[in-house]
Amino acid sequence: MGTSPNRIIGTIFGAVYVLVGLLGFAVTGGVSFLATDGGLLLGVFEVNPLHNVIHILVGAALLIAGLVGVGAAKAVNTTVGAVYLLLGIVGFFLVGSALNILALNTADHFLHLASAIVLLGVGLAADRATRPVTA
Repeated sequence: MGTSPNRIIGTIFGAVYVLVGLLGFAVTGGVSFLATDGGLLLGVFEVNPLHNVIHILVGAALLIAGLVGVGAAKAVNTTVGAVYLLLGIVGFFLVGSALNILALNTADHFLHLASAIVLLGVGLAADRATRPVTA
């Protein structure tokens, strides 16, 4: 896999998000696919089946990109980080409304914001191509 920070972070985050998505189904039995309230994963994070599917898809994208190469990992880390930043901010305004189709709660928002900071930070700052300085 190499020692690229983007590949390492993408692969690790991808595996974790796939696992979280799969584990989410253990607590969402009987929860509607688009329910605004869901089951509690790890007793803290509210999820519904749609939320679980999205975790699996996002995790798969991160994992595959991390395994493919630096450019793919950098692009996917940056993209997912930007989307999670937006979701982390907008999510605060969705709680308690019919638009909360992912069954988000406050713990989810802070986790999405933390993921965004790491993914964007690595995606934008690590593995920069360097050009030789010519005089």
